[in-house]
Order: sequence, then C-alpha cells, then structure tokens
Amino acid sequence: MQIRLTLVLLIISLLCIAGCGERVVDLEQVSPEEKIVIKFSHVVAENTPKGLAAQRFADLVKERTHGRIEVQVFHNSTLYKDGEEIQALQNGLVQMIAPATSKLSGLYPQWQVFDLPYAFEDVNAVHEAMSGYIGSQLCDGLKQNNMQALAFWDNGFKQMTNSQRPLVNPADFQGLSFRVMINSQVLKKEFERLNAHAVEGPFNDLYRALDSHEVDGQENTMSNIYSKNLYKVQPYLTLSNHGYMGYVVLTNQKFWAGLPVDVRKTLESTLLEVTEWEREQAFVLDKQSLEIVVNSGLIQVHQQTETEKKQWSIALKPVYLEFKNLIGTDMADYIEEMHTQ
Repeated sequence: MQIRLTLVLLIISLLCIAGCGERVVDLEQVSPEEKIVIKFSHVVAENTPKGLAAQRFADLVKERTHGRIEVQVFHNSTLYKDGEEIQALQNGLVQMIAPATSKLSGLYPQWQVFDLPYAFEDVNAVHEAMSGYIGSQLCDGLKQNNMQALAFWDNGFKQMTNSQRPLVNPADFQGLSFRVMINSQVLKKEFERLNAHAVEGPFNDLYRALDSHEVDGQENTMSNIYSKNLYKVQPYLTLSNHGYMGYVVLTNQKFWAGLPVDVRKTLESTLLEVTEWEREQAFVLDKQSLEIVVNSGLIQVHQQTETEKKQWSIALKPVYLEFKNLIGTDMADYIEEMHTQ
C-alpha cells in the first residue's frame, strides 16, 4: 500500500512539473505582467493587402520580441465595424486600426482630399503627397482627438461595378444607386454629379446590399471586389481608376506614449518594413485579382479610354470647386498643381 501511494505521488509530481513546463512554453518565457497586448482591428478580408500586412506585422513583432508583445489581429469586422472602430480606438478599446482615408472625414473633412476624382495619376503621386505637405497637415490634425498616424498603406485605385448596364459615359449613371463609404461627402457628391443616387453603407454589409439589389452598384479596388466576391453579383465592371483608396494605420496616442521606448522603436521599425512590403503586395494583388475576375467569365469588363476619362473628369470637375474651402484651398491647389506639372 505504501509503495502504491508513493508511486501515485511520484506520478502527480511529474505531471505537475510537465504542466509547469507547458505553461512556460505557452507564455514564451514572458510573465503576464511583462506581456503587452495590442488589439488590431480592421474590416476587410485576410487575403487583402491590409489583411496580409496586419498579420505579417503581428508575426514579426511576436518573433522579434520573443512574445513580449502580442498583436491580436481581428479581420472582417469581427471586433468593430465601419463607424465603430475609430471611437473604439479613441476610447482605448483597441490599440490599432487601419481605416480607409474616407472614414476619417467625419472628424477631419480635410482627409477627403484623397476622395477627389482623378486626383492622383498613380501611387507614386499618392506617396509623394503623403510624405510631404499634405501628409504632415493631415496627420497633425489627428492628435487633437487622441490618435496618432503610424503608417500609410496602399489598397489601390477604385473601379466601378453595377448590375444594370455598362458604365461608359457619364450619362450611363443616370438613375442608378451606388453604395459609398461612410463619412465622405465628396464621394456622395461625385455620384450626384453623375445623376446617380449615393447610399452610405458599411463594408461588411456590401455584398448583401448588392445581392439583394438594395443598391445597383459600388466602387472599389480589385482586391476588395475579388476577396468579397462582389464580381459574382455585379455583371458589369468599368476599369476607370477614378479614385484612390488607401489606409492610415492609427494608434491610440495615450497608449503609444505610455509604451517603453524600446518597444516603440521595435514597433516603428517593424511597421516601416511591413509598409514597404504591403505596398508591393497591393500592386501584385491588384493585378492578380483583376485576372481572376476577368477569367471567371461572370462579369463584362470595359477599359476606360482617355476620351472617356476626359468626359468623366469634366462631369466631376464641379466637385473640386464645391469642396475646395472644406478640404482646404492649399490642399486643393496642391492637387491641381500636380496635374499641371
């Protein structure tokens, strides 16, 4: 009996030791007191430029800090939806988000400069604007509401889709309804100038709204059109490159200021590296998504000509004049000067 009791105690002791060892491995030799958790919320799919970059950032941070910092990525609006994530960041419920520039327009109308039609010729022009005067002015304004910009990520240029007819000339928009991103008055006015009806709506509800014909069409990048299966319920696609969509990686300013200096340096250097990688991926995914959508045979594709682009630009030109004061004459003039260079 004594021998049997000794064996039982020995087994229990070994199990306790093994259990302790597993817990150390799970914590990666970092105590709960030392661990820093960063919740990163976004609204798009995992296989998009933003989704892939957010996960790459999380993986690299975990590796480089040996588990001291854990970035938890919540994709596809699983944590917060459009219209919710900015307030959640300000309130400290999440520590990082990456909204489209248009989504910031509710607090900062100046961010609508990126919504102006045909404002940028290519992504290089966008990067130049963000790294210069426009970027510094926009990012400084965020700090007034406890937010800090950390990086600027690409998605790509937007294309038009709808369920009714090919969109070739401005007159083809007559009477149609289009979903637009929340908060941007510029986007709403663009469609009104084309005699279409603009309907604000969250991204996570877009497929349902199109599939149920609550709206006729929408504008988006090819990676979003593909990853969200929008092309399966939108038989007409016009490759117009009429507007740019990018993301601002934001953090809660108080949270950021409270981090140890070495942690901030690691996060900043990693984010800089991931930003370069993300921009390359955005370009590649845009091309791949277009190829897949075209080869699906589910959608009729029209490539906008230079003549058609001029017609659309003329129809949309009044939007610049209407919002020049709201966005800022200095920023609007900057955009127009870029076109004359």
